[in-house]
Amino acid sequence: MKKKDIKILLVDDEPDILEIVGYNLKSEGYQIFTANNGVEAIASAKKINPHLILLDIMMPEMDGIEACEKIRKVPTLENVIIAFLTARGEDYSQVAGFEAGADDYITKPIKPKVLVSKIKSLLRRLKSKEENSEATAIGDIIIDRDEYVVHKAGKRINLPRKEFELLSLLTSKPGKVFKREVILDQVWGNEVVVGGRTIDVHIRKLREKIGDDHFKTVKGVGYKFVLEGNDK
Repeated sequence: MKKKDIKILLVDDEPDILEIVGYNLKSEGYQIFTANNGVEAIASAKKINPHLILLDIMMPEMDGIEACEKIRKVPTLENVIIAFLTARGEDYSQVAGFEAGADDYITKPIKPKVLVSKIKSLLRRLKSKEENSEATAIGDIIIDRDEYVVHKAGKRINLPRKEFELLSLLTSKPGKVFKREVILDQVWGNEVVVGGRTIDVHIRKLREKIGDDHFKTVKGVGYKFVLEGNDK
């Protein structure tokens, strides 16, 4: 996908932020749209169907957390990349952001060049998704990256976004051990501060839904996905 085709929605109640961030992203060739609060953000997102939404938290009428939750419930927007860009850097605020469905959490102030670099990193997921758009079959498991749906032995399994992305990462190379830091970077983003047991909790949930034998813990290193009977 070319830059000129990528649509980014900036949501902030501070005109200066919209102007500065918008200018730097426009200079990179992206299409930029703006909104001043959560209510406007939802309406604009439904209308333009952006590829990425950069969202402030503290805004009038509707804050970013609530807006993010509502956007995630819109079928046509459930896979849009959402990143918070906010001055609130507390751990509990970041946790709330991720629980609302955000893909990344960026704390202000941030240098324009660094922000642009992070946006490029987030948008690389679009390319990755395009390259892996077809359904992948691994044993009796079918992973449909277009629909965000998993089928196991003919049974449909609906997974929350992060569980699906974690499964997709591990099954991209069965048998390979993915280090914990790599998993956090690829699934949650390298700015995440959500606690050391985040991965463990998601692995436990995947074991319950997909099958315990598929997920192996490599103590002190990370996790790997194996086909039943193929673990060495």
